[in-house]
Amino acid sequence: MTSTAEERQREIVRTARSTGSVDVNTLATQLGVAKETVRRDLRALEDHGLVRRTHGGAYPVESAGFETTLAFRATSLVPEKRRVAAAAAELLGDAETVFVDEGFTPQLIAEALPRDRPLTVVTASLPVAGVLAEAENTSVLLLGGRVRPGTLATVDHWTTKMLSGFVLDLAYIGANGISREHGLTTPDPAVSEVKAQAIRAARRTVFAGVHTKFGAVSFCRFAEIGALEAIVTSTLLPSSEAHRYSLLGPQVIRV
Repeated sequence: MTSTAEERQREIVRTARSTGSVDVNTLATQLGVAKETVRRDLRALEDHGLVRRTHGGAYPVESAGFETTLAFRATSLVPEKRRVAAAAAELLGDAETVFVDEGFTPQLIAEALPRDRPLTVVTASLPVAGVLAEAENTSVLLLGGRVRPGTLATVDHWTTKMLSGFVLDLAYIGANGISREHGLTTPDPAVSEVKAQAIRAARRTVFAGVHTKFGAVSFCRFAEIGALEAIVTSTLLPSSEAHRYSLLGPQVIRV
């Protein structure tokens, strides 16, 4: 064996975080160990909440110490994110005032919102504001505050204070993880506060996210599953799992 389990596992996490995912065969070759050893390492890392295992590999879980950037998110699972965003935008109903969260999937929701009727969009996300700033019939309110570099969104007390002054018809929320046990989670307490405030301000809340978010748990919990009117994801989330979420209250839509 080329290294201790601890060194191997550190290397696996580092690789997963820099590339977005790892697969068993490549790791076995790279580390010079048997595939079963790699699988054991991945099981241990999953138990510690650092990775999620997939068929033949794993991807990193976002945590207090690690979060992907918006630039990275814009390159991963894009077709799935577009389908989810389009389906989420269809849940607009008669909403006239809408919160759109930070993140790449919410950004795609913003792009998919109708332009043929008056809409007021409140957001902490600079990219979302940029997408909608010149949209016909859309009025954009950008929440002030400290801009987080990785996600280009505002946080802290300025953001939450401004948000607390609104009553919104609908909030489109993203998360780094969603699980039946721990609800919706995100790595940064400052971001968690903004999301929680948006949900408090909204009459209806829709979560939109790809299948890899499910079962993942991050550092800060900001909502229970029961707070959601709907969950929009893709058919890559098994229908049996979708049903378990629906038992907690929300309608679950798979596209």
